[in-house]
Amino acid sequence: MNRSARNHLHERHKAVLPDWLALYYDRPVEITHGEGRYVWDADGNRYLDFFGGILTTMTAHALPEVTKAVSEQAGRIIHSSTLYLNRPMIELAERIAALSGIPDARVFFTTSGTEANDTALLLATAYRRSNQILAMRNSYHGRSFSAVSVTGNRVWSTTGLSPLRTLYVHGAVRSRGPFAHLSDTDFTAACVADLEDLLGHTGDVAALIAEPIQGVGGFTSPPDGLYAAFREVLNRHGVLWISDEVQTGWGRTGEHFWGWQAHAASGPPDMLTFAKGIGNGMSIGGVVARAEVMNCLTANSISTFGGSPVTMAAGLANLSYLLEHDLQGNARRVGGLLIERLRAIGAGIDLVREVRGRGLMIGIELAHPDTGAAQPQAAAAVLEAARENGLLIGKGGGHDTSVLRIAPPLSLTVAEAEEGAALLEQALRTLP
Repeated sequence: MNRSARNHLHERHKAVLPDWLALYYDRPVEITHGEGRYVWDADGNRYLDFFGGILTTMTAHALPEVTKAVSEQAGRIIHSSTLYLNRPMIELAERIAALSGIPDARVFFTTSGTEANDTALLLATAYRRSNQILAMRNSYHGRSFSAVSVTGNRVWSTTGLSPLRTLYVHGAVRSRGPFAHLSDTDFTAACVADLEDLLGHTGDVAALIAEPIQGVGGFTSPPDGLYAAFREVLNRHGVLWISDEVQTGWGRTGEHFWGWQAHAASGPPDMLTFAKGIGNGMSIGGVVARAEVMNCLTANSISTFGGSPVTMAAGLANLSYLLEHDLQGNARRVGGLLIERLRAIGAGIDLVREVRGRGLMIGIELAHPDTGAAQPQAAAAVLEAARENGLLIGKGGGHDTSVLRIAPPLSLTVAEAEEGAALLEQALRTLP
């Protein structure tokens, strides 16, 4: 596709889609096909994909096992709704319930992470008879009316109106803020004291919703055990814990299958939400909750598209591939090599403040070396340079969007990790 055709497509996009539907790159890319860890654009350029459609292509592009399952199911029946028995939905729910760690678990399927979090908030407020929610500063939970209202990242908080009263808690960003100078133990103690104080000044709270590792917020996380310490306080007050696993689930962190397991001293959460990777690109989200919580709704409810036979078939095939090929172990091994390689690169570049993450969920924060001020323009420049070099990455962070986000498919090879690190080093070395 020549530049004129690409520009024409971009103009058509702007003419019919919202202004707030952002596109990456000064010259937006149309991705036409993919295979493994690579994708191609309409001009025939090949890219190593280190972002996976926002952590959604979890196993690989065009994974034969998934495409075969989708095709076969589509040839039988595409849609029926939750008003009828649905074998693929039941089978996937059984597997997810068993993997969740939540006792007597029930699973409700949605079409996105936003809708999953929206459902979890509905369940929590109905169960606790309260519209007060605790959320973490710098968090992101989706784009629905309720999910935006518990999002602590101001770039994504699009309205001040809300069906909920949300109070924000310290702890999700380890290396910035008033407690950053403390040791991990003292940091956790200070955040717990903040939570105790907050609960002492409000009425009944329905739930705390928290990402074990913040995604849009720039792959930030607290010390291991912080949410376990929070849970002790929450339990005393009867407050539920919702673990938002939309980006951390399915073994991406390498060390754990779920992000909450880094805080496992408290046991599993009351609810966990999931999406993205389980469908490998198909629209699957959902909530897992203990039966007492899930069954608290007294009104009728259905899902027209949640649990679609086609998406469930994809999820089953994708989950089977993930487990049979130990992609969690691969994320731990290859991700460990990649993060050390990136730390070595970052050590020689002044604007790299921190390289952080776990498994194949890695963030590179850019900041002024003397003042610590965020460098969003530098992050945007690296994003562009990486694309020119043949590498797709993401970006995020707090209000500054100065963190490069790296999250390849979990089947990434050592050779591809080295290739991506070299391409990213070239992009970073273009910085002044």
